[in-house]
Amino acid sequence: MAEVVDADELLRRIRVARDWAREEEERAPQGAGAAYTAVRRALDKIIDPHAE
Repeated sequence: MAEVVDADELLRRIRVARDWAREEEERAPQGAGAAYTAVRRALDKIIDPHAE
């Protein structure tokens, strides 16, 4: 069953996932980081919808 979390914990978890995607993006072989870039950008939009 899913764990119930408050908004602050949810935001913390999203930020951790975004940071993980950024690290993987940097470590990925040439051309393979595109998927991590997409994940990071999506999480960035969730964290700050008005950012560019």
